[in-house]
This record gives sequence, structure tokens and C-alpha cells, in this order.
Amino acid sequence: MNNYQIAIADQPILNNTLDGYLKFQLNQQTTAVISMKHTQEAVMLPVETITSMPNLPACILGLMNWRSRIIWIVDLPKMLNLEFLEHRPRQYNVIVIKVENLLLGLVVHEIKGTTKFVPDDIGSPVGQVASSLVPYLCGCVVQQEEILLVLDAQAIVDSSILRSD
Repeated sequence: MNNYQIAIADQPILNNTLDGYLKFQLNQQTTAVISMKHTQEAVMLPVETITSMPNLPACILGLMNWRSRIIWIVDLPKMLNLEFLEHRPRQYNVIVIKVENLLLGLVVHEIKGTTKFVPDDIGSPVGQVASSLVPYLCGCVVQQEEILLVLDAQAIVDSSILRSD
């Protein structure tokens, strides 16, 4: 290896590629995104398609059949202890995520579409959001004067709220 090659190898590698994210509202005030790498589908489903199960945390709405697979459905704002207007919806906005081999449905207030940004734009959430949210975040991104919470799908799936072991 000559000196020129060593100099190039010592340069910091900048990640300038845009990654895709699904953008949604957790409640009236909070907008979040989750990586498209973990997103399988975003759908609106009638409330009746989810079968409630007894003796579970309040944030777990129940089970549903998704493409011939039974998956758990979680009220994400409730799981994250975010303020949410209680009402009886006719349908849910569900984001189906996949982490490794585990599928999970996340109910959110509103699905807003997709967005892209450079992963290097993700900043620390500490001091930006409630400390109870930090374990579930990769960070925050400011986009068009709006703070987007970048959710960590792995942290959501691994949450102690969803695990009984």
C-alpha cells in the first residue's frame, strides 16, 4: 500500500445516500418516521379485524390475520406514553413492521406518506423529547421546520412492555 492509498483510507466515510422512511403522526403534536427497511405495509383496517385478548397491557390491542399470518397489534402512541385523544375509531391505521422474523402491527394516528433523508442528518434525541421516548428512538431529524422522531424498530420489538420473559 502506498501513501496515497493510506491517505484515502484515513478519510472519514460520509454516508450521503438517502434512506427511505414512512412518515406518520403518533398524535396531534408528534410526527415520527420508521425506516422502510422494516416496513412491510401500511394499511387502514376496520376495528373488527383485530381480536382483543384478555390480561394484556393496555397498549396491546390484540391479534389480527395479516396475509395468512397471525400478528400482534400495538397502539404505538399508548405504548410510548404519548397523549392521545381517546375515541372509538371505526378503523385503525396500521403499519406492519418486520424485525428479523418477527412481524408486529403498529397502530398510529395518521399515515402521512414517505420521506427521505441522509442518515447523517439524524441527531441525538436527548433534550429534544421526553426521556421516556429516548430508548425507542434512533434520533431526531429536522425537516421543513418540523422535528421528526426517527423510531428504532428493533427497540420497539424488544420493548419490555411487549415481552413477558
